[in-house]
Amino acid sequence: MEFYNLDDRYNDKPIIIDYRGNLLNKDKYKKINLEIKNNIKKRTLVFLFCENSIDCISIYISLLNNGIVPVMISPDLDEELCNNLINIYKPSYLILNISMKKQKFDYKKVLSNGDYIFLKTDYYEKHNLSDELAILLTTSGSTGSPKLVRQSYKNINSNASAIAKYLELNEYEKPITTLPFNYTYGISVINSHLLVGATILVTNKSIIQRDFWDFVKKYKATSIAGVPYTYQMLKKIRFFDMDLPYLKTMTQAGGKLLVELHEEFANFALKNDKKFVVMYGQTEATARMGYLPHDKSIEKIGSMGISIPNGRFELVDVDNNIIDTPEVIGELVYYGDNVTLGYSENIEDLSKDDERNGRLVTGDMAKFDADGYYYIVGRKKRFLKIFGNRVNLDEVERILNSQFTENELICSGKDDNMIVYYTKLLDEKILSDFLSDTLHINKSAFRFKKIKNIPKNESGKILYSKL
Repeated sequence: MEFYNLDDRYNDKPIIIDYRGNLLNKDKYKKINLEIKNNIKKRTLVFLFCENSIDCISIYISLLNNGIVPVMISPDLDEELCNNLINIYKPSYLILNISMKKQKFDYKKVLSNGDYIFLKTDYYEKHNLSDELAILLTTSGSTGSPKLVRQSYKNINSNASAIAKYLELNEYEKPITTLPFNYTYGISVINSHLLVGATILVTNKSIIQRDFWDFVKKYKATSIAGVPYTYQMLKKIRFFDMDLPYLKTMTQAGGKLLVELHEEFANFALKNDKKFVVMYGQTEATARMGYLPHDKSIEKIGSMGISIPNGRFELVDVDNNIIDTPEVIGELVYYGDNVTLGYSENIEDLSKDDERNGRLVTGDMAKFDADGYYYIVGRKKRFLKIFGNRVNLDEVERILNSQFTENELICSGKDDNMIVYYTKLLDEKILSDFLSDTLHINKSAFRFKKIKNIPKNESGKILYSKL
């Protein structure tokens, strides 16, 4: 049985529409699927260089349906880092846009689908892949780390089903792609909408481009997904003034949204008959673990909500004891069928079965309120000890960016030495005084550094390791 049985979900309607007006329907997909089925054996490892296009997504669906395991790779990955990954995992095929071949690869073309080509590599060894393994995602799309997350067929189906349930998705949805396809959030949008038979609007245009909004209006996109940076940009381009009556749902994940921005979008949604849904997740949990119901978006501002359907949260203290008292901070632990199999750091790890058994220690510090709604307060490792005081860097960033709204400030450093990075001119003395007064810590603990840009990955997450 196919993983995505498109015959049951799509009749005369298109599966995908791209911004040029091209369509993928059932008949076109069947042709692509048959060619892949006849040319690539089951349980073969391939590298899929992902982009938001009909060609790429149709290949992805076919790979899943035929038991072929893709490593989802950013097409912008540095050539040296990319070759390192290839040498480590030795894929049998590279599947990529033809424009990439001229830049990087000298392998024989054996198959094509539109602008995408299949290159047979020189690695002939058979990979020993776990029967459960469906896809592999990088933990950080731009670093080329060999550490991959192993997702199973059960993980993908479980998470897509839960997302479809709490967002109340149906076949009439028309989501538009706003995130990279190799990113866990981006691929979860694709998976959850394929599950319900919705038509997906696919574009690689940015939300700051007029072509993107022309596409939204022409095909009446019903939902948009974004990371915090997306919502910062939406506000800057005057999204609140746009006339988009058919756009009914806005989802946000990929990091904590500033409380002020959360409030603005939640109020906008409430006044305009739309849903604003804040979500929480990690690649290690396939995608989503928690969500804030849209009808609680004002009442519970700052919360990431409750667990997804068929999932469960708990908090544990430093001794691994369960915390059952509201407003007490502990480490967040998640339980569910979407918890992935584990990591892979080399080719031998691909044969491993489930190492997590449905339990994920998230590394996030959180608390819950009297109603059972959870609030992320920071990362376990994003704490410094400054003159004996335990300081949450994520919380300091939130406070700084709320106070100095014309700048973007981020924090890093080591014990007794916090570094604040900023991008626009500001008075460091004022900043130092503010930090000292707010945190009740001597000014000597703080250093400041102006940089041109805050390093971020393709999904907008800050790359603290680059600082």
